[in-house]
Amino acid sequence: MKSILLTIGTLNTLFLVVAFYSAAGPDHWKDTGQGYFGCYELIDKTYGTKTIVTVTGNIRKIVTNALPNHETGNFPNPGNPNTISEQRRTYELPLSPVYKGQARWVREPGVALNGIKFEPQTAVIVQCGSGEHYWVEALQDLIDLGLDFNHAHVQPTGAYHYHGTPISLIEMLDKEQDPIHIGFAVDGFPIYYSAKGTYKSSYRLFDENREGTDCDYSTPHLNREIMIEDTLPDGTFGSDWEYVPGLGNLDECNGIMLNDSYAYFVTDEFPYVGRCLKGEFEEEKRHKPSPGNHPPKGRDRQNRPKGEGHGHPHD
Repeated sequence: MKSILLTIGTLNTLFLVVAFYSAAGPDHWKDTGQGYFGCYELIDKTYGTKTIVTVTGNIRKIVTNALPNHETGNFPNPGNPNTISEQRRTYELPLSPVYKGQARWVREPGVALNGIKFEPQTAVIVQCGSGEHYWVEALQDLIDLGLDFNHAHVQPTGAYHYHGTPISLIEMLDKEQDPIHIGFAVDGFPIYYSAKGTYKSSYRLFDENREGTDCDYSTPHLNREIMIEDTLPDGTFGSDWEYVPGLGNLDECNGIMLNDSYAYFVTDEFPYVGRCLKGEFEEEKRHKPSPGNHPPKGRDRQNRPKGEGHGHPHD
């Protein structure tokens, strides 16, 4: 067994760190006694992971090379031509987040404890000659996007990212205590997963048929006709879903008040990872959109908060 450096504050912290070590096998783990809510370092030579988290004043600073500390699928693959590569990412999140209550759409809602970002939506779009357009979900069977068993794949930049439940990370962190803390949103509130399924999404499929004729999915190397007109919503597209307040116990951002504070949940059901935040956060810096990276004219029944008409990132 490899050596491990620990700075332990409590017996509970000891259990947390040693259990994580046993599951993940990091070469170096340093914790200041508050688990993932305090300062910690995660360095794993097996996978190349290097994530260092410091807490100073009211800022939680996460510096990471964004390499996962667990097994992944094979990349490149037929649905994803990209290779995982080291990144240079820094997140500065408020230590005392401010709940505003207003849902605001966000492209990258948060980051997992291992430094891998959550980015639930895709840039893949089906456009119709009749004017409608449909954003394709990552978790669907119509178009192969090359996701692995962690509901993740790789962007052209080499950035590995989660579109849904990060299975391998959850298995590492699951100590049979529910819910499981798995990350932080960019507004500072924690992100959890409930292995018991206690926290339920409030989205359901629309019961009206889709509209659109002469629809296709196009890439520089492929043009594929997609049948849309009068087909039933099945979850393939973001617009297949509608938010119904009170249907589950989570709100439109997949959040809930938990122990007198707000928190988000990653769920096995849509939206998987929330696409909006209710805390205070700085708007992302916008780059000039590449072709196809903004909504064309026509129908766009995406589940973003009203007034948020941003395009989706290149996947």
